Amino acid sequence: MPQSLARAIASGFGCGRITPRAQGTVASAAATILAALLLSTAPALLPLFALAALISGLWAIHRLGLTDDPSWVVIDEIAGQWVALLAASAFRPALILAGFALFRLFDILKPGPIRAAERLPGAAGVMADDLLAGAAAALILLAARFALAHL
Repeated sequence: MPQSLARAIASGFGCGRITPRAQGTVASAAATILAALLLSTAPALLPLFALAALISGLWAIHRLGLTDDPSWVVIDEIAGQWVALLAASAFRPALILAGFALFRLFDILKPGPIRAAERLPGAAGVMADDLLAGAAAALILLAARFALAHL
């Protein structure tokens, strides 16, 4: 049972196995849809979902003994996407779409410290680059929100 649960969590409950390509984008899109629902009904739950994805992802990846980031493992993209969307703070479609796009951009390009985080050993390396990509996207969204509020 623990191995099956770990595989289910790591794959984003199947998101990582829907398509043979672009698994991270599929998982990020699914995470964005769920985040939009949360932001429109219970925004205070999104940080809890992000934390749960982080903790369960670390556990699942460690439990499976993964030392790299196979394409079917997408819990890291889900956690990172939710971190990015924390900056939306409420249901704002433009910010949600921008958060999705920025997270995917940072996750694919992996500039500077994001790429370095990917080299951490084990579960930390699998999760860290996506969490940093999410944090970078969130910082840009927060800066945009601040700038737009002060025009």
